[in-house]
Amino acid sequence: MDNNSWTSVSHFILLGISTHPDEQIPLFLLFLLMYIINISGNFLIFALIVSSPHLHTPMYVFLSNLALGDICFTSTTVPKMLENIFSSTKAISYMGCLAQTYFFICFAAMENFLLAVMAYDRYIAICLPLRYPTILTRRLCTQMVILCHVLSHLHALLHTFLMGQLIFCVDNRIPHFFCDLYPLMKISCTSTQLNTLMIHTEGIIVINGALVIIIASYAFIISAVLKIPSANGRWKAFSTCGSHLTVVAIFYGTLTWIYFRPLSSYSVTKGRIVTVMYTVVTPMLNPFIYSLRNGDVKKAFRKWVKRL
Repeated sequence: MDNNSWTSVSHFILLGISTHPDEQIPLFLLFLLMYIINISGNFLIFALIVSSPHLHTPMYVFLSNLALGDICFTSTTVPKMLENIFSSTKAISYMGCLAQTYFFICFAAMENFLLAVMAYDRYIAICLPLRYPTILTRRLCTQMVILCHVLSHLHALLHTFLMGQLIFCVDNRIPHFFCDLYPLMKISCTSTQLNTLMIHTEGIIVINGALVIIIASYAFIISAVLKIPSANGRWKAFSTCGSHLTVVAIFYGTLTWIYFRPLSSYSVTKGRIVTVMYTVVTPMLNPFIYSLRNGDVKKAFRKWVKRL
């Protein structure tokens, strides 16, 4: 394309999940409900863990960070999407778009790292219970949480910086409900080879590295559970592991389907629907899967209600 056709884009138009007028109100109500459940559930978990001294253990420190991360993760995209449903312009500024991209990648990566850390925590607790206090010390726990945050920001900074180097054409319409990497790369006038290369190398290392830790941890856990003599005990352990692995499968399955494929084969229509699974559905399910079914959390909740 000739350089004369390039322009300095000041803003983008987010077309949303659907452009059909009769679908806007149902979509608004659906995503508003999921957002409220997400914020309420994750904030409750975070508040219970912070206010309950007996929950200040490695497992719950990781859970509180996951809950806080899920609140931020969903809040990066859903409020703007809800606003745009009834907006006549559906616009987001260029810098606002880059900021949304940065925080979206950051909190997605943070969830990725925290899921791996939590799987490792469960491996130590189930397979090496006597050594748990000496392995997962308060200092190591703090270092792991800090490392998750630092790596997430570095990961986001890399991809946002590369996105900022792209030049965009007169057509500034993004067929998505937020500033995601592939939809932005699709409308760029310049080569996206470096962006794609980083997604398929650094991105794969980050995502698959954490996934390997999760799979290995649960493989050892399942092996240990199979040795439990009580059938009831085995079923209870498998039930918990199964629900955790369901969240992992949804999160990593959708991430892999969207990003670890050639840009030319990316389908915007399918991508919008699949993205909802890990940006909205998974953070909404996490409180129920990881915490609200937990006996310690239920006990803390009952005490908190009695104090009201």
